[in-house]
Amino acid sequence: MKKIIISIFFVLMSSSAFAGSCPMLWGEVDSKMDEIKKLRDAGKKAHDSGDHAKSEELLNKALSMLNN
Repeated sequence: MKKIIISIFFVLMSSSAFAGSCPMLWGEVDSKMDEIKKLRDAGKKAHDSGDHAKSEELLNKALSMLNN
Protein backbone atom coordinates (compact mmCIF):
# COMPACT_ATOMS: atom_id res chain seq x y z
CA MET A 1 0.00 0.00 0.00
CA LYS A 2 2.84 2.37 0.83
CA LYS A 3 4.42 1.80 -2.59
CA ILE A 4 1.15 2.60 -4.34
CA ILE A 5 0.76 5.88 -2.44
CA ILE A 6 4.35 6.86 -3.20
CA SER A 7 3.85 5.98 -6.87
CA ILE A 8 0.69 8.10 -7.10
CA PHE A 9 2.50 10.98 -5.41
CA PHE A 10 5.33 10.86 -7.97
CA VAL A 11 2.89 10.70 -10.88
CA LEU A 12 0.99 13.73 -9.62
CA MET A 13 4.16 15.71 -8.95
CA SER A 14 5.70 14.93 -12.32
CA SER A 15 2.66 16.12 -14.27
CA SER A 16 2.67 19.43 -12.40
CA ALA A 17 6.36 19.80 -13.19
CA PHE A 18 5.66 19.42 -16.91
CA ALA A 19 2.86 21.99 -16.69
CA GLY A 20 5.32 24.42 -15.14
CA SER A 21 7.44 24.53 -18.29
CA CYS A 22 4.78 26.40 -20.29
CA PRO A 23 5.94 29.90 -19.23
CA MET A 24 9.49 29.02 -20.21
CA LEU A 25 8.30 27.83 -23.61
CA TRP A 26 6.25 30.91 -24.40
CA GLY A 27 9.14 33.05 -23.24
CA GLU A 28 11.37 31.26 -25.73
CA VAL A 29 8.78 31.78 -28.49
CA ASP A 30 8.50 35.49 -27.63
CA SER A 31 12.27 35.83 -27.72
CA LYS A 32 12.51 34.27 -31.18
CA MET A 33 9.60 36.38 -32.42
CA ASP A 34 11.38 39.52 -31.22
CA GLU A 35 14.56 38.50 -33.06
CA ILE A 36 12.62 37.78 -36.25
CA LYS A 37 10.78 41.11 -35.98
CA LYS A 38 14.09 42.97 -35.59
CA LEU A 39 15.50 41.21 -38.66
CA ARG A 40 12.34 42.00 -40.62
CA ASP A 41 12.50 45.67 -39.66
CA ALA A 42 16.21 45.88 -40.50
CA GLY A 43 15.53 44.18 -43.85
CA LYS A 44 12.78 46.66 -44.66
CA LYS A 45 15.02 49.58 -43.69
CA ALA A 46 17.83 48.22 -45.90
CA HIS A 47 15.36 47.82 -48.78
CA ASP A 48 14.04 51.35 -48.35
CA SER A 49 17.58 52.74 -48.38
CA GLY A 50 18.40 50.83 -51.58
CA ASP A 51 20.64 48.11 -50.12
CA HIS A 52 18.74 45.17 -51.59
CA ALA A 53 21.52 42.63 -51.04
CA LYS A 54 21.58 43.37 -47.30
CA SER A 55 17.78 43.34 -47.23
CA GLU A 56 17.63 39.89 -48.81
CA GLU A 57 20.31 38.60 -46.43
CA LEU A 58 18.42 39.81 -43.35
CA LEU A 59 15.02 38.62 -44.57
CA ASN A 60 16.38 35.19 -45.53
CA LYS A 61 17.88 34.88 -42.07
CA ALA A 62 14.48 35.70 -40.54
CA LEU A 63 12.81 33.12 -42.77
CA SER A 64 15.35 30.46 -41.82
CA MET A 65 14.60 31.12 -38.15
CA LEU A 66 10.91 30.59 -38.86
CA ASN A 67 11.57 27.34 -40.67
CA ASN A 68 13.65 25.86 -37.84
